[in-house]
Order: sequence, then C-alpha cells, then structure tokens
Amino acid sequence: MMLSRTSRLNLGLGACLSCGLATAAADAPSVHVYNWYDYIGATTLKDFQRDTGIQPVYDTFDSGEVLEAKLMTGRSGYDVVVASNFILPALIKAGALQKLDRSQLPNLKHLDPVLLEKIRANDPDNQYAIPYLWGTDGLGYNVDKVKAALGSDAPVNSWDLLFKEENLAKLSQCGVALLDAPAEVMPIALHYLGLSPNSSNPDDYKKAQALLLKLRPYITYFDSSKIQSDLSNGDICLALTWSGTVFGAKQAADQAGKGVKVEYSIPIEGAPLWIDNLVLVKDSQHPAEGLTFINYMLRPEVTAAATDLALTANANKDATALASAEVRNSPNIYPSAEVIAKLFTLQPQPHAIERVRTRAWSNITSGR
Repeated sequence: MMLSRTSRLNLGLGACLSCGLATAAADAPSVHVYNWYDYIGATTLKDFQRDTGIQPVYDTFDSGEVLEAKLMTGRSGYDVVVASNFILPALIKAGALQKLDRSQLPNLKHLDPVLLEKIRANDPDNQYAIPYLWGTDGLGYNVDKVKAALGSDAPVNSWDLLFKEENLAKLSQCGVALLDAPAEVMPIALHYLGLSPNSSNPDDYKKAQALLLKLRPYITYFDSSKIQSDLSNGDICLALTWSGTVFGAKQAADQAGKGVKVEYSIPIEGAPLWIDNLVLVKDSQHPAEGLTFINYMLRPEVTAAATDLALTANANKDATALASAEVRNSPNIYPSAEVIAKLFTLQPQPHAIERVRTRAWSNITSGR
C-alpha cells in the first residue's frame, strides 16, 4: 500500500470519466477498471477506447483496505484492479486473482527486471501481478517551519525527526500528521526500534505501540486524504506519508506562490517500498479485454503519462526516458541504488497478528 498515493486530482475525475464513457454504445466490448484516483494519464482512457474499440468503465478508490475487502467478498464487477504489493499474497491465497496469460502481454518486455524481482516477495513467480507505479513511505516537511522549530541541523533525513519525542514536541506546534494506515506505520515504528518491520511477534507490536503512544500527544491527526493539501497550505509542518503525496503538495505549493516550501526525504535508516500492480480479477467477466487493457498500460508512453501525473516512479524501463525531466531526475522519485538497497517491502501477517496490530492501532489513534 496501501491507501491513496497522492490526491492531485479531484475525486470527481474518475466518476466523470466513468459517466462519460458509459454513454458509449451498449453493445461495445467493455473492461471494468478499479484504480487509485490519480493513477492514469489524463487522456489514457479515451485513447484506449479509440485504439482498441473497448469501452473502459472506470472507477476509483482511495483506500487499499476498501479494495481488498471488495475483492475478498467476490463479485466486485471489475476486471482489472491496481493492487499494492503487500496485499497480493492475501488476494492470491484467497483465489481472488487470475494467473496472467503472458502470451497475451507482449509489452511485458518493457518491464524493469529489478522491480519484477522486488515483487517476487509478494508474487513469488510473477504469475499474478504486473508492476505499474512505485514509491516509498517517508517524511514530508515544511522546510522553514521545521528549521524554525529545530534549527538548521534538524534531522530531516532521519526517522529521528518523527520518533524522537523532543523533536516531535516542538514540531507539534506547527502540526504533525501520520497516515491512518496501521499496515504501514506500525512496520516503520518496528523498523525504527531495530525490529523486523514484518515481525510476527506480538511482543514487538507492544513495543511499537508504546513508542507511538508516547508520541501521540504531539500528533495533530491520523488521516490519509488531507495531508497533501495541509502540507501545501502550510497547515502542518511534518507528515509521515507517501512520496507521491509530498511531491503533489510541493508542486501545489510552488504553483500557489505563497512561499510554502515543501520537501520529501527517504530516511537514511530505510523505509517501505511499495509497488502498485495491475492484476486481473478471478471472476472477471471480460478477461480478454482485461488483458488488452493491461498490455495497453504497459506501453511506455502510456506509463510515462501516469508517472508525470502521479509524480511517482514506474516499473517500465522504457517509459522513464519519456517522463518529464523534473520527475525522472528527482532522487526522491527515482532513488539511487544505494538508497533502494535500504528499502524494504511489507508482508501480510497472520490473522492473529493482524488483530494484534489492529487493536494496537486503535489504542494509538484514540490515545489510550
């Protein structure tokens, strides 16, 4: 995951596209797609229909938990969805996804083998998932406000900025936000404590809970949808969030021209790497059209358009050169090999541990 990566587009965009495309001839072949609401090029759906004659019926979501629940219950009505790497094992185990007929996906040749290898941790034989866009969890911050609170030597490149109580106490005066995402925040806390981010030891979660409860009085809110706007407006000065969210906030702040300086850092201790993937739903009513859509999304120019819009790296080795220089040259969007080596992927946990984590998160967010 995961929850939404950025919120640069109005939620209504997906709905409007869906409504507009639904007016196409009723007898036209169709494909039903469920995606994050900012994860496709501005003209891609229209271009796809023009080029293939297939009508895309497109819906959007901003919560990975919503997506997972919809697929787990079955009969979602979708053919292709975009699923984050850490929920893939559960979906595969539940039989919610189809194995992909790779002979129908000639554009697989464009995929980056490094990202294909990374996703093997969640899709062992690369049978179900096609890596699409990827990024990191890290720290988004207001340059001037953090400097005012902590001085010019503020540890903006370290998790100490967030997890050291003396730092957070000062930053609380200008606003601190965390993703409302226990499956991501709890592993980061575990990692900071020197424990496995994918621990299956209940005692480890007690330690992570204790750390976060100590910090709870200084956290303004837990939310996954308003961090971008609050960062760009200067309403908060620190956020644990997704990379794309911060890049969107920075772009919005720069365009507003009000002097709000937003930056992003991948902490030197390491951070989660998430990969969002194109998958084919098991009970798809239009599997052939679904494969056609996936293959179309693998066109370098199509992937590049999504990268530029989402301000997020892609897994298409031939698309990066087509992306804007601003995106492809950003070390936070496309980190160095040294930084990538410290990134870790998240794994689903047994139900017993999920319950422990859920209870811990409830205690943390409520301050109990």
